[in-house]
Amino acid sequence: MHVLRRKWGKLPDGSQVHLFKLSNDHGMVVEISDYGGTVVSLKVPDKEGVIGDVVLGFSDLKSYLNSKFYFGCLIGRYANRIRDGVFKLNGEEVQVSRNEGENHLHGGHRGFDKVLWDPRESCDDVKCSLTLKHRSPDGDEGYLGTLDAWVIYTLTNGNELRIEYWAKTDAPTVVNLTNHSYFNLKGKGDILGHSLKINADSYTPVDTRLLPTGEIVPVKGTPLDFTESRVVGSRINDTHPQLRLGNGYDHNYVLGKTGVALRLSEPSTGRVLEVTTTQPGVQFYTGNFLDGSEVDRNGEPIMKHAGLCLETQHYPDSPNQPDFPSVALFPGETYTHVTTFKFSTV
Repeated sequence: MHVLRRKWGKLPDGSQVHLFKLSNDHGMVVEISDYGGTVVSLKVPDKEGVIGDVVLGFSDLKSYLNSKFYFGCLIGRYANRIRDGVFKLNGEEVQVSRNEGENHLHGGHRGFDKVLWDPRESCDDVKCSLTLKHRSPDGDEGYLGTLDAWVIYTLTNGNELRIEYWAKTDAPTVVNLTNHSYFNLKGKGDILGHSLKINADSYTPVDTRLLPTGEIVPVKGTPLDFTESRVVGSRINDTHPQLRLGNGYDHNYVLGKTGVALRLSEPSTGRVLEVTTTQPGVQFYTGNFLDGSEVDRNGEPIMKHAGLCLETQHYPDSPNQPDFPSVALFPGETYTHVTTFKFSTV
């Protein structure tokens, strides 16, 4: 196993950006940038041993600086949406930035996906890790308190990519961190032929602004039911109101307490991705807003449904939903969670 660091361009202010290449003994390779903590490339073997990239992305830094789709990056301080960018915490009203109409989305105008993290790499016989650190100052995008965040990417010899998240604050705030990689286990085309199983009996329905209504509703009897493995595209064009609102799947699932949270497979390559997490939810998103306006590392336009996201997280708009698990973080506490992406073949 080994890890390599190389220079990968500069930000407009002249800051040097690096790309880190982590490799194991079985052909799995992940490349991560300290800009946005971005997973730029993730290569794994198929059933014939052929190595292929299973995440969407670009070959150059400039494309990431200009992209609007959050390819592969870390999301913070708050993943997903907050209604009107406002919430109450300890009786105090907090107004954060609005960057999606009236919504606050994925940390605001300059979220954790658009900052340069402080990197440190390490490697031994069984794993390679990249530790990224970022200090978000008090008032950043409207959030209260200085927040110190750490994210550790670890590649194991078991073909796992493990992501550990940590954060501490000096004043009451809210935190919800995730990774926004778009997966395509075939490596090309769309993801509609992938099969997916989600360990979730219920989900949080959304309104016309894709914000949760506050309800937690069973998936049974709806096209949002993935409790048994089902082809992603089999009902994506159903007339169910929730699919029409999201223009496809763009919903938070309430995960079961134990076991594998998600299992994604692709028949032609035999690739399988199993996701485990300590988070209570996952946002399943089928790339509905991808529109061909951006070009991937192979020079191909990135079209609708070219990839799907499995964003392990707390529920959207939790600061305004008292019945959802709390996302509040207070001085003296530590925010932490772990998500593991394990690849195999059948």
